[in-house]
Amino acid sequence: MTSPSALFQGQTPLAVRMRPTSLDEVAGQGHLLRPGSPIVALADPNGAKPGTVSVILWGPPGTGKTTLAQAIARSSGRRFVELSAITAGVKDVREVMKEALDQRDLYGTSTILFLDEIHRFTKAQQDALLPGVENGWVILIAATTENPSFSIISPLLSRSLLLTLQPLTDGDLGALVDRAVSDVRGLGDAVALSPEARAALIQLASGDARRALTALEASAGVAASETGDGDDAPVVTAEHVAQAVDRALLRYDRQGDEHYDVISAFIKSIRGSDPDAAVHYLARMIEAGEDARFIARRLVVHAAEDIGLADPRALQIAVAAADAVAFIGMPEGRIPLAEATLYLATAPKSNAAYAAIDAAIADVKAGRMGPVPKHLRDAHYAGAKRLGHGKGYLYPHDSDVGVVPQQYLPDELTGRRYYTPTTHGGEREVAARLERIRRILEG
Repeated sequence: MTSPSALFQGQTPLAVRMRPTSLDEVAGQGHLLRPGSPIVALADPNGAKPGTVSVILWGPPGTGKTTLAQAIARSSGRRFVELSAITAGVKDVREVMKEALDQRDLYGTSTILFLDEIHRFTKAQQDALLPGVENGWVILIAATTENPSFSIISPLLSRSLLLTLQPLTDGDLGALVDRAVSDVRGLGDAVALSPEARAALIQLASGDARRALTALEASAGVAASETGDGDDAPVVTAEHVAQAVDRALLRYDRQGDEHYDVISAFIKSIRGSDPDAAVHYLARMIEAGEDARFIARRLVVHAAEDIGLADPRALQIAVAAADAVAFIGMPEGRIPLAEATLYLATAPKSNAAYAAIDAAIADVKAGRMGPVPKHLRDAHYAGAKRLGHGKGYLYPHDSDVGVVPQQYLPDELTGRRYYTPTTHGGEREVAARLERIRRILEG
């Protein structure tokens, strides 16, 4: 067994050492690795004709974009060239294209060009890729963390397959951590991992494989420094993890009670108009690695359920925050989430819209509905007028006030009230206007 002190001296980072050498070792992304999928075909030297398939890999950091590209390169036997959009320019791209064309024409060798962070390329730089992709000089594998619809030019998108990577599940991360502890490329069983430490690493990773392995390496270093060389492998504890990442370990199980308790407290704090408590629970969820899309969805629901027409902008802001999270990802997504949380917490509240639809649904489920009044029925098809459909219908725009005395509910429900606006915020004006409308409707 390798001694702990020797394990952490002058080595390549654990996340790099543990990079898969084949698609079989890739953690997660099962939806992209099914037999016959474009990724699997690319990795098979006989699976795809040279130059016929280019792909754009879109996903959060640490989900395996670079890993997939390098695993394809090792498995396919094709020539592999890697560029970073941070440092490469048009000249570099053109040189790669020229060399790829020469390799194809002289030796029959196809080239895979892996371009990391393609969203950083300008339009002119992306334009330089088009001839090589279109003519099959290279198979482009481009990686991006930003929405390709906004960051990649349309001609390049139309010539490539867009594949979306998902954050790794807790099971994927657990398997990855276990392999890194035991594999000779990793820690080679020089340390042992307590169940609590393993759970902490998974929690802190938030679906990011690189973050999990970096935290594991640092935690193992802390454990080794405390115990020194010896016959027994040091045990990495949750305390070692907390020391290594300089971050408090939250008791938060994304599938357990804490998940439901914190989101419940979050929503109730917004409903109760306490912005400080609401942003506190938001911070706890973010730090615990809660799915930002889950938080955004709850904000959208809350805006409609508990604020409604008291402030119609609340729903717009919540939806905008959800779109922003999908567009920019985390950690920057925490900012629009906080903005929406604070807006909703300080907005006037009304559950009248929520109560109205539930009351209407209850009536429908109970069979209280009745036929549509004849004057409201469709009168455009042949024979409708003979049946009396549309007869007597009054066109509201013919009235100076835009409202006419007319029955809209079925006879069985005449006079039924579903929507009762509050006097909070903008709904105060709605209530006054609705009272006038109902007086006109009822004649």
